[in-house]
Amino acid sequence: PLLQTTLGSHLHRVPNAIRKPVQPRVTEELWQAALSTLNPNPTDSCPLYLNCATVATLPSRVSRHNSPSAAHFVTRLVRTCLPPGTHRCILLVCERSDVFALACALARAFPLFTRRSGAARRTEKKTVTVEFFLVGQDNGPVEVSTLQCLVNATEGVRLAARIVDTPCNEMNTDTFLEEIKKVGKDLGITPAIIRDEELKTRGFGGIYGVGKAALHPPALAVLSHTPEGATQTIAWVGKGIVYDTGGLSIKGKTTMPGMKRDCGGAAALGAFRAAVKQGFKDNLHAVFCLAENAVGPSATRPDDIHLLYSGKTVEINNTDAEGRLVLADGVVYACKDLGADIILDIATLTGAQGIATGKYHAAVLTNSAEWEAACVKAGRKCGDLVHPLVYCPELHFSEFTSAVADMKNSVADRDNSPSSCAGLFIASHIGFDWPGVWVHLDIAAPVHAGERATGFGVALLLALFGRASEDPLLNLVSPLGCEADTQAEDMERDSKRRRLV
Repeated sequence: PLLQTTLGSHLHRVPNAIRKPVQPRVTEELWQAALSTLNPNPTDSCPLYLNCATVATLPSRVSRHNSPSAAHFVTRLVRTCLPPGTHRCILLVCERSDVFALACALARAFPLFTRRSGAARRTEKKTVTVEFFLVGQDNGPVEVSTLQCLVNATEGVRLAARIVDTPCNEMNTDTFLEEIKKVGKDLGITPAIIRDEELKTRGFGGIYGVGKAALHPPALAVLSHTPEGATQTIAWVGKGIVYDTGGLSIKGKTTMPGMKRDCGGAAALGAFRAAVKQGFKDNLHAVFCLAENAVGPSATRPDDIHLLYSGKTVEINNTDAEGRLVLADGVVYACKDLGADIILDIATLTGAQGIATGKYHAAVLTNSAEWEAACVKAGRKCGDLVHPLVYCPELHFSEFTSAVADMKNSVADRDNSPSSCAGLFIASHIGFDWPGVWVHLDIAAPVHAGERATGFGVALLLALFGRASEDPLLNLVSPLGCEADTQAEDMERDSKRRRLV
């Protein structure tokens, strides 16, 4: 069974030899007739031979806030159009600049986690072969190193999605630590781990306060890659709330289901594994703030005051605003103990993110205009879309004013840019005058599509920091330090596509 998917204009360039798997059943006449029926709005597909082969087309044009690769549509098409079978093939016809985004989009269509009984009884292993046929100016053969980069990136996407899909009765903090150790062993890195009462002793009042009521204790875990010749230190801080009941400010019966996904910061684990395997040249630390926000006799109460690792005190007025507490400890650790120059935290932080930037675009909040623009560009190149939030601490941080502590943990006015405020809470613990680069990514909505995790964030981190890699494909999709990637060039490419159509 075969699925071919591409821009409509590219389908006419597919040579006869590439269509060999569907011949002789699909003749040239039948192929051309199928192409003539395609009318993407925004996509379209046509079965070629019974249910054994399908040809599909992507939008001929996209808006400026979408990825030129139309990666989201690829995931949908594969899920709905890929013919059934044990051994299947997908042929993607695209430009070289879209390969990375489309490969990661394909990975999202094949999740790893399932507990369906039928899957356990299945003896024959299913395989999907993916082929790329490159068109456009740079259409030479794909190098082996590029294929290995795609393997590592897609494995990272599926790893992150599997962790997020796994329920808390399996993916508790102990299990998450085992996942971190497994990645560390694969890379020859031993993680540093601070757990349970040691967190309290060493002053991590945010992580400890959130996770102390759970059966499985909270933890701070760090994977560190420190190559020779590194010129800067980068820290990715991931929120790993393996389940969020809301604590004593408990969620309702309709809002609690799905809270196994509150560990979407696992994207940092999948991205770290891929980045190191692809030859990351700078110091890179992946920091995981792990806890279960549970209800119990020792649970944090509203009105409690916690001392965080920054030395600042926080009055708890909402135990369901827990992610910012663990991340505050994580970013301060990255700053003080790891000496990071660039700190990026990634989290399923606020439900308001889905209202602010929608289901497909993560929200970015940063103290750097350059990095804000870079995140948006990287999102368009890799398919993990990003849109900025308002960064204005002088207007918004007063929402956290407390009469008895340095701050509260939840805003006074929920109608005043709550996603921005949540990010500012994290930044306040390293200080708004900190000279380094701080980037906050809220991925609450795009971390899942329906009832399945997407592995969102892995492709984004790899693309955003691609210039720190030795890999040419990651260099190609990185927006930093690449003068050729200008808005004018993007517009020219979109215009060219319209002319081809």
